[in-house]
Amino acid sequence: MYVTKSGDTWDGIAKTVYDDEMRADVLMAANREYNDVYQFDSGVQLVTPEVTVKTEIENLPPWKK
Repeated sequence: MYVTKSGDTWDGIAKTVYDDEMRADVLMAANREYNDVYQFDSGVQLVTPEVTVKTEIENLPPWKK
């Protein structure tokens, strides 16, 4: 769970929670009721689902593993 601070944005929260602003889609999918919000007020509780991080070897084609 993440509690917003005034001025937080989806990508900023993703950077804080996941160390990757490109994970904003994960947050938005888990918190659909706030998808129309661009900049948050303070005190909004957001669900922060765990994400799996693929290692480089998992990204290789089978013949290169």
